[in-house]
Amino acid sequence: MQNFPKIIFQDDSFFVVDKPSGWITNEASTTTNQPVVQTWMRENFDYPLKGDREVRDGIVHRLDKETSGILLVAKTKEAFEDLQAKFKNREVTKSYIALLHGRVERSEGVINVPVGRLPWRRDRFGVLPGGRESETRYKVIKSYGDYSLVEFFPKTGRTHQIRIHAKHMGHPVVGDEFYAGRKTARADRIWCPRLFLHAASIKFGNHEFHSPLSQDLAAVLLSI
Repeated sequence: MQNFPKIIFQDDSFFVVDKPSGWITNEASTTTNQPVVQTWMRENFDYPLKGDREVRDGIVHRLDKETSGILLVAKTKEAFEDLQAKFKNREVTKSYIALLHGRVERSEGVINVPVGRLPWRRDRFGVLPGGRESETRYKVIKSYGDYSLVEFFPKTGRTHQIRIHAKHMGHPVVGDEFYAGRKTARADRIWCPRLFLHAASIKFGNHEFHSPLSQDLAAVLLSI
């Protein structure tokens, strides 16, 4: 049974969407016959930016396909530009929950390394001299034997940033086929159905929104 996105808040300016894992954020030539949030918004809601492909029907930022959690969709051009400016000026605070391999020794810290697209593997990103600045603060929530539940607070918004930073720490995200290695990820997926990464909260201006850990990931924590 397919899970569908949920609207957890809306006003005259924007929607706050809770995206399930398995949904792609934006339409592309490669997304045919796959569930896409942009398409779902356009087909189910009437708002000024509906059908405006230039601004992706109002989708302000993106989450990876397997990542669940909070996504912002603007209703108007003014809201879209305002929210994009807030992201650019780092006035948006986001947090993510991830289960990592290994016991993270330091209970909190900051990762600041340059990242970029890998020249030898164009679909992957990694720590790269001369890459773009990327910074993430983290805090360990709980240890589960050989695993650590960690909250991440990215200051920048690079592609795959948290996944790259977790690998850089020596503690890749459970189920990460790109950055934990295919063999490890395959073994992970025997007991964890997908990438263990959830966009848990977002805060900007006077607004703050939270998304509880999705049921599939909560069940994983109960099993380990």
